[in-house]
Amino acid sequence: MQLDEVIESFEFLDNWEDRYRLIIDLGRELPEFPEEAKSEENRVEGCVSNVWLLHEVEKTSPPRLTFRADSDAFIVKGLIALILMAYSGRTPEEIRQTDIEGLFQRLGLEQQLTPNRRNGFFSMVERIQELADQAQAA
Repeated sequence: MQLDEVIESFEFLDNWEDRYRLIIDLGRELPEFPEEAKSEENRVEGCVSNVWLLHEVEKTSPPRLTFRADSDAFIVKGLIALILMAYSGRTPEEIRQTDIEGLFQRLGLEQQLTPNRRNGFFSMVERIQELADQAQAA
């Protein structure tokens, strides 16, 4: 599923129970994450649940970053799926220009997620932006 399809589905669904189910289903579709990569080195700080993030930088010009991530919480896995749809496969410049806050608001997540989940979501975003900055500088 693409990000625009998720947004369309969200607009179509009337209640939050159905939207949560959609987010959880997105998380179930994440590719398999290697067990050995679930280490402190790959853990995202600032998340209440455990979140692990891996990235690869394609040596193209400009470079493109690909991300894989996982969590031990179902709803967080779904949020990860949204983040990966927004950022994976993009250049550092595209990552910087992505209006993730706008997406967050458009999906109505600010009213539905606890402050801890919201902070965790943006901790993942910050980590991805840091990795994009490092790839740009390399």
